[in-house]
Amino acid sequence: MYDREGKQGCLTGTYTSGQRNTTLVRDEDSIYFVDSETIKNLPRLGRNVLYEGSLEALESGEYRFILYYAGYIRVFLGGEEVVKERWRTAWNPNSYKFSFEMEKGRKYDLRIEWRPDGGTSYCGLRAYAPVDDLEQNRLTMWNEMVQQSDYYFIAGDNMDGVIRGLHSLVGRANMMPGWAMGFWQSREHYRTQDEVVSTLAEFRRRGIGIDNIVQDWNYWEQDSWGSHEFDKSRYPDPKAMVDKVHEMNGRLMISVWPKFYVTTDHYKEFDSKGWMYTRAVKDSIRDWVGPGYIGSFYDAYSAGARDLFWQQLREHLYVYGFDAWWMDATEPNIRDCVPMHYWKALCGPTALGSSTEYLNAYSLVNAEAIYEGLRKEDPDRRIFQLTRSGFAGLQRYSTASWSGDIGSRWEDMRSQITAGLNYSLCGNPYWTMDIGGFCVENRYVNAQRMFDRSRLETPDLTEWRELQTRWYQFGTFCPIYRAHGQFPLREVWNIAPENHPAYRSILWYNRLRYRLMPYIYSLCGRSWMFGSIIMRGLVMDFTDDPVAMNVDDQYMFGPSLMICPVYEYGARSRNVYLPKERIWYDFYNDIVSYEGGQTIKADAPYERIPIFVPSGSIIITGPQIEYVGQVAYNELTIDVYSGSGGRFILYEDDGLSFDYEEGKYTTIPIYYTENEAGYTVSIGQRSGQFDGMLERRNIKVRLHFPGMVKERNIVYSGERIDINID
Repeated sequence: MYDREGKQGCLTGTYTSGQRNTTLVRDEDSIYFVDSETIKNLPRLGRNVLYEGSLEALESGEYRFILYYAGYIRVFLGGEEVVKERWRTAWNPNSYKFSFEMEKGRKYDLRIEWRPDGGTSYCGLRAYAPVDDLEQNRLTMWNEMVQQSDYYFIAGDNMDGVIRGLHSLVGRANMMPGWAMGFWQSREHYRTQDEVVSTLAEFRRRGIGIDNIVQDWNYWEQDSWGSHEFDKSRYPDPKAMVDKVHEMNGRLMISVWPKFYVTTDHYKEFDSKGWMYTRAVKDSIRDWVGPGYIGSFYDAYSAGARDLFWQQLREHLYVYGFDAWWMDATEPNIRDCVPMHYWKALCGPTALGSSTEYLNAYSLVNAEAIYEGLRKEDPDRRIFQLTRSGFAGLQRYSTASWSGDIGSRWEDMRSQITAGLNYSLCGNPYWTMDIGGFCVENRYVNAQRMFDRSRLETPDLTEWRELQTRWYQFGTFCPIYRAHGQFPLREVWNIAPENHPAYRSILWYNRLRYRLMPYIYSLCGRSWMFGSIIMRGLVMDFTDDPVAMNVDDQYMFGPSLMICPVYEYGARSRNVYLPKERIWYDFYNDIVSYEGGQTIKADAPYERIPIFVPSGSIIITGPQIEYVGQVAYNELTIDVYSGSGGRFILYEDDGLSFDYEEGKYTTIPIYYTENEAGYTVSIGQRSGQFDGMLERRNIKVRLHFPGMVKERNIVYSGERIDINID
């Protein structure tokens, strides 16, 4: 490492203040200001920061870098912009990995441009030496602290079989309530009881599909976190709020942190039994609310503490009739941006032992508390939980996970595609994100506020609306379809007016999601019965295609829909890889199809993203509805795409109870075969039964060929029907 003058051992850091243009220049032997300890060495002048110098490679090969950042940052290495501008809000740093080929003995100019953009902010860069070919093919496992390591090799006939094997170890996914597959509207946060009710009412007035609305944190009095009591000045009658939501055929999820201020009775009850983490209290750590309050988290590793946690929720929140439970901050997030050794000290010791050994499983045991409490309280009612972090086996507690407080930028949207695929491959089929991103740049905030005052659409607002549109298009095809974030407000009418293409597109995909509900709910059935995941990397279904193995910006939503999100501003097309040995149909245009094994440039107008259907696919759609259960699926459409044989199972149950565990559900196999004799769609005999099952329904079968579609109408009563199409 060399500074800008060529002196070895450091880089040159230049810190410029916004006041009087004051500048400080100093040597930096390490760029590593990444937590509350290391930033003590960071000058306070840093409105604009520049690190300059060069790096000399000690050996040739691919060096891997990890960049930690908050605020705006760009990195140049060897004359190349290796990290284009990225941003993250100051209190919530992010990381980014990149690689760079370097030759031994050669110096490469390094330039880091950093604008912290806030109060306390963070920046760090670490480099890792090349790894030889032998080491790259070797798996090494290391544990900081463990009593014993057990290793399992899980084999399967296919990728879903491997996940099914994992489920045999850690538990399989339960069936979620049917309404959980509908749209979730959230924001940070609804401030009053009336805001919750009036927002849902506006969805109903506009005819926009929605099942769930969410009350995020801060519904309590400012100094009462952990009391589980509503602030009566803003929420005078929580029961009436929940009842109003139910009257509009909606569901209401409540946010609960495992956090308690020391002044609450609940903290005192936990503490009296030795079930609180007390280091934060002893160190007088104050949070970010108002003047700052002292509190901590309970020890969810204790069975007694879990029982008490549920009893407190039961007495103060469950009684109002909430439908779902948002178990937030279960990392556990007692304090942001502290060094690892101190974070572990804050989160322990646990009832099981050192937090060094058990820290990562907090979300699992906390979810267990709610799941077991609810199953005892109302054993016939399905459960939905949402957590900000996860652990192996979380799905056995009817718990979905979302990717946390991400940024609202194009690169953040892009990263969510890969994040969702990787998370799903870990065995939990129920993943989601904040559609639109959570943390927002000031330029978007200011643009929205200007529009609210003047109705003037600035270039930043134009970009914001396109970003939200593209993100909603992508989010329609996530297992959990959920919008959330800080200001600007995320309801569709707050994003753009009705005559705007953003509004039209978001509404179009919302309606598509609800028409696809029979298909989507059957994917949930596949997850429970066979261990399948819903959001599927191409490698899941095209294992013989080496190109598909490395595609990480398009994916299968179930076996029949390939989703290709658009994540660049202004893009009106994108490259799409079509895996080999299939014909690929344009979802929007029946007469357009392509041979597999090629990359095409697909059209992506503002209001649509590319979606393709592989030959052999079967897609089941129902009537247009505004919430799950609005009407019975007396009429279905089955779209079948020719060119390969195919099979799909329509799964149905009551959507609400645990009766499916007792075998009360139905499956209807649907087959497609083609040969010299012709084309046949077979709707097989229905197996099983459940209360409320439809005995008879009308079905339209649409068989797609390259360039044409043939239709047949039938009445299905549970017996096998073979439909021969010339």
